[in-house]
Amino acid sequence: MEKNTPRFIASLKGKRKISAITAYDYPSAYYADRAGVDVILVGDSLGMVIKGEENTLGVTLQDVEYHTRAVAKGVSRALVVGDLPFMSYFSVEEALKSSATLIRAGASAVKLEGPRIEQIRALIREGIPVMGHVGLTPQQYLHIGFKTQGRRTSSALKLVEQAKAIEDAGAFSVVLESVPMEVAREITSILNIPTIGIGAGPFCDGQILVFHDLLGMYPGEKPSFVREYAKIGEEIVRGIKGYIEDVVSGNFPSEDESFKMKPGERDSFIREVKKWK
Repeated sequence: MEKNTPRFIASLKGKRKISAITAYDYPSAYYADRAGVDVILVGDSLGMVIKGEENTLGVTLQDVEYHTRAVAKGVSRALVVGDLPFMSYFSVEEALKSSATLIRAGASAVKLEGPRIEQIRALIREGIPVMGHVGLTPQQYLHIGFKTQGRRTSSALKLVEQAKAIEDAGAFSVVLESVPMEVAREITSILNIPTIGIGAGPFCDGQILVFHDLLGMYPGEKPSFVREYAKIGEEIVRGIKGYIEDVVSGNFPSEDESFKMKPGERDSFIREVKKWK
């Protein structure tokens, strides 16, 4: 089975929708890849989903590197994209160094927020594929918070301009986050590269959701744009309750779930241990 490449993902524009999932560890990536997802993003949202933080600003490059290594080991087909975290690509030099770290960890492409045109061009020149990201950019949390972007004509046109600039710089795709569906539709029709939506309506070339959100595993408030395809969180609680009940009652572990000595050794041990009683 051939592994998905950025070029392949870009080629899906106009052919079929692209499925993407944000995941952070080996088992999540393994099951997402086994299910046939096209792209797995190791997102800086791990700060909120995995570490329980208020936003993504506390996530370091080392955090993303660690989780990228885990995800890459669980993937045989999906394209793995590493998310460049807050202040890890402030300059071209930093962008190159940070991206190299994630590529060495197992990513086949990187994602960065905002236009950052010079950084994108420099990465492309060095052979590192880039996924762009416009609209709600969580790394600007202190400035804009978690608010839908592009509701007014002026701000919507700015998003169009940013997305086109990202394409012209050489990115193979662009994430549109929390923008009105009308804006996402127009950006998608203008660009020759795929748009991957999250809270951006049905007209994007693909969609991305966080693993824990779509499976009902995140204990926080569910975003309005999330559709839960399972209630794994409830199943986890039910399973652990069953475990607790069996431990307290003595029903777990059974003898069949326990290791045993060889008969001769057991008899010898029993004889010898009686001396201690």
